[in-house]
Amino acid sequence: MRSARAKNVRMRAPRNTQRGVVLFIALIVLVAMTLAGLGMMRSVDTNNLIAGNLAFKNAATSAGDAAIEAARTWIAAKTPGQLETNQPALGYFANWDPTFDPSKFDWAGSSQLVGTDTVQNNTIRYVAHRMCNESDKSINATNCAKVANSSVGTSKGLPGYGNRRPKVNSLAFYRITAKIEGPKFTVSYLQAFVY
Repeated sequence: MRSARAKNVRMRAPRNTQRGVVLFIALIVLVAMTLAGLGMMRSVDTNNLIAGNLAFKNAATSAGDAAIEAARTWIAAKTPGQLETNQPALGYFANWDPTFDPSKFDWAGSSQLVGTDTVQNNTIRYVAHRMCNESDKSINATNCAKVANSSVGTSKGLPGYGNRRPKVNSLAFYRITAKIEGPKFTVSYLQAFVY
């Protein structure tokens, strides 16, 4: 009889049934980890794009130094009389044009092409403005911003030695604006004042 009772007791004991809750939670955690991994990959790709764009922008800005130097050399090679009239085809204007906006300027028609940088593939252009209110006037007129040029000075910074004063020449200021177009539609503007 004991064996029959033992069989009955075994049959009467409640069974532990698996309901799949752990599996469901594991699937939710797996989906969350997959989404987090995709988000991280997307973030890394975005950071790489930003770093690449900043590198292109820095390379374009560095290439603008060639335009500033080319414009400075071009201005230095001219006589003051040659710099009194506008020369738009060469990218030179004898007045400063207060409405000048580099982003709206016709760079193809009225600027000087320095060239294309073959290493970085940048197209470099410049335009120079003499800092005068009006063109067709000499820099000795009162309408120009200018600096006094002297090669000799005293310890106080004033030109002269004793009673003898050196000849002082007036030099006009020039604003040089460069536009650099690089790869991936990179556009950079650089501006410098020279005299």
